[in-house]
Amino acid sequence: MTTANGWTGRTACALQAALRMSQERFAEYLGVAPRTVTSWHQKPESRPKTEVQQLLDTAFTRAAPEVKARFSELVGEPRLDLPDNAAIDAEVRLSSDPNIVAALDWLDRHAHWEPGTARREVATRLVRLDVRALHDRGAHRARVNQRDTVRALTDYYGTSTTGHGRYAARFGTMTRASTTVLTHPDWLDLDCLLVPGHDRLTLAATTPEDHLTMDEESAGRAAQRLAEALALGNRLVNMPLYRMIGVDVQKQRLAGAVGVTDFVGYAVTMDLLEGELVDVLTTGQPITPGSLPLRDAYLPDVAAVLNLSDRMCAGGTLALTAIARPADPFRGEADYLLLVQERSGHVINAARRLAVIPKGFHQPLTDYRADAQVGATLRREMEEELFGREDIDNTVGDQRHADPMHPSRLSEPMRWLTAAPGRLRTECTGFGLNLVSGNFEFASLVVVEDEQFWIEFGGQIRANWESSNLRQYSSLDAELLEELVNDVAWSNEGLFALLQGLRRLRAIGGTRVNLPTIEWETE
Repeated sequence: MTTANGWTGRTACALQAALRMSQERFAEYLGVAPRTVTSWHQKPESRPKTEVQQLLDTAFTRAAPEVKARFSELVGEPRLDLPDNAAIDAEVRLSSDPNIVAALDWLDRHAHWEPGTARREVATRLVRLDVRALHDRGAHRARVNQRDTVRALTDYYGTSTTGHGRYAARFGTMTRASTTVLTHPDWLDLDCLLVPGHDRLTLAATTPEDHLTMDEESAGRAAQRLAEALALGNRLVNMPLYRMIGVDVQKQRLAGAVGVTDFVGYAVTMDLLEGELVDVLTTGQPITPGSLPLRDAYLPDVAAVLNLSDRMCAGGTLALTAIARPADPFRGEADYLLLVQERSGHVINAARRLAVIPKGFHQPLTDYRADAQVGATLRREMEEELFGREDIDNTVGDQRHADPMHPSRLSEPMRWLTAAPGRLRTECTGFGLNLVSGNFEFASLVVVEDEQFWIEFGGQIRANWESSNLRQYSSLDAELLEELVNDVAWSNEGLFALLQGLRRLRAIGGTRVNLPTIEWETE
């Protein structure tokens, strides 16, 4: 590769990527202002000043052979058919983003490819991508509703003979809702307070291998997923995830074992199942043998869904949040505020769907053993999704605090809730395995019992980037809640948590609640 024609913003950024440096570190290395490097990303066709050209020449000359090889490969590839800023960003991330690099390494290992093959596969797909077509596909996917997925997966999996069944419930006498959450009567109405005596998931000493089979097609789909994430600028962070390897859930007790796996492995395997299903449904065609090859390979039947120890089973916890409010001359009698989120299109899970809030993957922060408790994830998600704690959002930055949930670091609302007993109640209301992707789901209920919280902190509650909108409902408005239950925009796990949460709130909420009978069944 020659730079005889001079450096451009694009080739300067390629050198940054080849050196595997951040923008700030690259600026320091060259001896220029950070805003100069930023401008190269923003204006890839710009030409640096003569003195900066000389600095870049020197940096390139001093670079190690492997850096020069990476640089030549970067600038020698066909130009990505993306907007200029997006193209440069994708090229840089492909070589220097540690999360993308980790995903590429994971794919090389599991597809039994030679090192570097995954990067070439992803780069080839990036060149061919049409971003407008990807956005159009997102719009088409949004038209596939929750009931469509229920019907499709009912046809695919049929009826279980193990006592497990898909969760459904009747809201009053007129409304019935079905979901794709595979559950069992023993896994429902748990009334399990999320405190150490009841919340007893344990961390296994070793995590068994997940027997994922990556043939040529599944490896290609994984590479395509990474290419699309780069083209769209989606966040992909290789965080540790808890993987369920055994479960023992019963009344007032959560038990079982979890191991630890990498998020990138989940993102390019099990998380692809929903997109595959929805894309087939957008065509209006029935689910037929061979139409879902990834599902056929990873989650072919109910036995595979239940076989937790031999497969990748990530998941999380999500909760209906109910906040006590005092009587109001305009709103009316004392009630509970119920929160529902519309998920952003940038999230990895339940994008553009309705869900309760908070909702998050079950994962450790710093204490892998203590954080295995479901309540630990729920408290973290409350801080992040309701109270604005960006420092515990691992998609934003690295975690450097030894104890990010130490009382001294809690947000003001959370510190108030935990300062006295009786202010906050968190409990698990049900457990299930979502047939959409095989995820485990801990449906929960968060109840703020003291109405003083709303008076002091109601104005501080706001969703983070994972939500595009927040809706609020009153626990006294049975008519509007019935309309909510009927909304086809729900994610399946969100509807499961909503119905189980309302059922439990009806039992404990007293005069603040006006809800009809909610009766569950398994199909």
